[in-house]
Amino acid sequence: MTLCQLFLQSEAAYACVSELGELGLVQFRDLNPDVNAFQRKFVNEVRRCDEMERKLRYLEKEIKRDGIPMLEIPGECPEAPQPREMIDLEATFEKLENELREVNQNAEALKRNYLELTELKHILRKTQVFFDEMADPSREEEQVTLLGEEGLMAGGQALKLGFVAGVILRERIPAFERMLWRACRGNVFLRQAEIDSPLEDPSSSDQVYKSVFIIFFQGDQLKTRVKKICEGFRATLYPCPEAPADRREMAMGVMTRIEDLNTVLGQTQDHRHRVLVAAAKNIKNWFVKVRKIKAIYHTLNLFNLDVTQKCLIAECWVPALDMETIQLALRRGTERSGSSVPPILNRMETAEEPPTYNRNNKFTSAFQHLIYAYGVATYREVNPAPYTIITFPFLFAVMFGDLGHGALIAIFGFWMCYKEKPLQAKKIDSEIWNIFFGGRYIILLMGLFSMYTGLIYNDIFSKSLNIFGSSWRSNYRNDTLADNKLLQLNPDSEDYLQYPYPFGIDPVWQLAESNKIIFMNAYKMKISIIIGVFHMLFGVCMSLWNHIYFKRRISIYVEFIPQIVFLTLLFFYMVLLMFIKWTSYGPTPGKLGSDDPDVIRTSAYCAPSILITFINMMLFKTDPNTRPQCDDVMYAGQMGLQKMFVVVALLCVPIMLFGKPYFIMREQKQQARSQPLGAGPEGAEGAQAENGAAAGAPAEAPHGAHSHEEISEVFIHQAIHTIEYVLGSVSHTASYLRLWALSLAHAQLAEVAWNMLLRKGLMSMGFQGGIFLYVVFAGWAAISVSILVLMEGLSAFLHTLRLHWVEFQSKFYAGEGYLFQPFSFEVILDSAGQAEE
Repeated sequence: MTLCQLFLQSEAAYACVSELGELGLVQFRDLNPDVNAFQRKFVNEVRRCDEMERKLRYLEKEIKRDGIPMLEIPGECPEAPQPREMIDLEATFEKLENELREVNQNAEALKRNYLELTELKHILRKTQVFFDEMADPSREEEQVTLLGEEGLMAGGQALKLGFVAGVILRERIPAFERMLWRACRGNVFLRQAEIDSPLEDPSSSDQVYKSVFIIFFQGDQLKTRVKKICEGFRATLYPCPEAPADRREMAMGVMTRIEDLNTVLGQTQDHRHRVLVAAAKNIKNWFVKVRKIKAIYHTLNLFNLDVTQKCLIAECWVPALDMETIQLALRRGTERSGSSVPPILNRMETAEEPPTYNRNNKFTSAFQHLIYAYGVATYREVNPAPYTIITFPFLFAVMFGDLGHGALIAIFGFWMCYKEKPLQAKKIDSEIWNIFFGGRYIILLMGLFSMYTGLIYNDIFSKSLNIFGSSWRSNYRNDTLADNKLLQLNPDSEDYLQYPYPFGIDPVWQLAESNKIIFMNAYKMKISIIIGVFHMLFGVCMSLWNHIYFKRRISIYVEFIPQIVFLTLLFFYMVLLMFIKWTSYGPTPGKLGSDDPDVIRTSAYCAPSILITFINMMLFKTDPNTRPQCDDVMYAGQMGLQKMFVVVALLCVPIMLFGKPYFIMREQKQQARSQPLGAGPEGAEGAQAENGAAAGAPAEAPHGAHSHEEISEVFIHQAIHTIEYVLGSVSHTASYLRLWALSLAHAQLAEVAWNMLLRKGLMSMGFQGGIFLYVVFAGWAAISVSILVLMEGLSAFLHTLRLHWVEFQSKFYAGEGYLFQPFSFEVILDSAGQAEE
């Protein structure tokens, strides 16, 4: 990465930044950090873009409300339009918004009118029944309640009841009725009937259920009170003629007006639909164009103006290898703008830490993001991602070694990779799916590696494959099997044919229920430790490349070498003891009970425990020999060599603890002595650098410079680092036993699922057995996929992630850098699309 200064003519700046946005290889720095966002040069253009985006969001909301499909952008993404095209876009959006708002307002007014007429139609229909009931002589008691007996006897107009009719929301009827009864003291008569079909609310377009009501009362005082109650409950009152002929005439007029309104409403909706369909064809394109314009002006706000106000100055980080590509893009932008002044791109010298940029493709990006989740590499620090591509799926597979379950994962990963483009085009917004799809290549490799380790373990859905026959022969008789004796394999017996199974584990171990677990545990535990020690050694070796690149010669001598020696003399030596044990001791078939001392010394009887040997080595202890026919040691000179290894390893600890602080303290003293020779602090630093270069002294780069650091802080930091490494070497080695533990758990769960379900289904007989097997297989398949593949797979994934982050990367990876984030239209549009979803 290199820091560059970019000079652009004002007329060409927009086009050049547009080209750089399409390229996505330049990260601009803000040269106006103290300037308010509202005081920058292009703030008005950004506001115009915000306004255009608001109008587009309004159009999009209306399009989605009508369920009109929005056409995806065919082919390539449209380029950023020229600044002069902003006026045309603004005019287009303004016209569309105004037209749509006007249509919506008209439609709402028509719908409100239509609602009123519909409610009036229902009132005229329902109240006819109410009036007929009131005219019924049998209702005389209710009229007596309202008018009193004197009113009924007086005759004439005074006998007639007043009434109001209207419509109210159905859920408000009970409260409405109680309020009328209490406020009018029972002197009103309410009748209500439900409207069967729902009515559309014109303002919210929701379907609401309403009821028609009519209230009979006597006197103006009650009339006023009833109307206020209706107003309080948001009931709509409508005029209702008293004479049946007038009601029929009004109903006919209402029906005619409803038919006319239906016609007008249909035409309005058709016009609105046509406007939205036309907008839906281009809205995706418009969004892209507006967002690109806005991004360009946001970026231009980061630039500085020169004194003449005719030139824009920018500072940017660019990859050194892409300088020519960036120069070509700037030239294209200049030609597009018609400018005659070419842009100038100058490299700048800086002591600032550059951003970290790792080139990735769709295969490596998923693994790189696993590393970024831990931390972004310091600039030029060793990147663990290329090695993780192999070690991550392999360590996962050691814990998930099953040919059948691995095949399921591999098939799923292969399907996502094969259908990559169609699945990407669907833009599924499920977060879980996006996580799976983003890691499709990781899933594919994890499945393939699990199939490989499943072949080595000879494990497929808890059963074995007999590909190459067996290296054992069975001499068990029928009566032995009838006694339900468990098969136990003994390599010292003559049942072993003395040649190993060609690949992986012999399938006969699947039958050895008596000692299968013991054999598999011993095998997998040792394999886990061997893999773990090599993985950690590789991590420590990676730190050497960091020290060499950053010119930290002190760290090579007092950190890397003691660390590698400590790990090798203790834990790698333990791994060597495992191989010595495997090659020096073995079965002695046909020679059991032999008195030959050479046979006895190399038999499994004399094989020592590696764990006990390692503990005794660390404690400088020798156990008394309880087996006189066996040798005390595995090879000649073992005790003396082990003591020397432990002493040298322990001597590495004070070197790691005090070595670096000592060299830094000496360096600071040399700098203090040379201080009078220079002209101030800068001269002293220069003299010290020259002296160091001339004398070949271990001078460190900025990453390792401690010349101005307090020596007490260096001691504390180094003490923490040393304690962490020494104790971590023990705990990290033990941590790799999770490879064995999860592998054992997975195998046992698979065996339980087989024995408890599928085995019983396969053993069932007859017609009912077929049905039972069908049901049992469904349960076994569901458990296998949900628990053994998904849950166990997720568990193994998380443990693998921990082994990389803690046990491997802690040896060499600081992860204290910051990521290169170039100005890229693709990234901006993707993030905008995700925000919308």
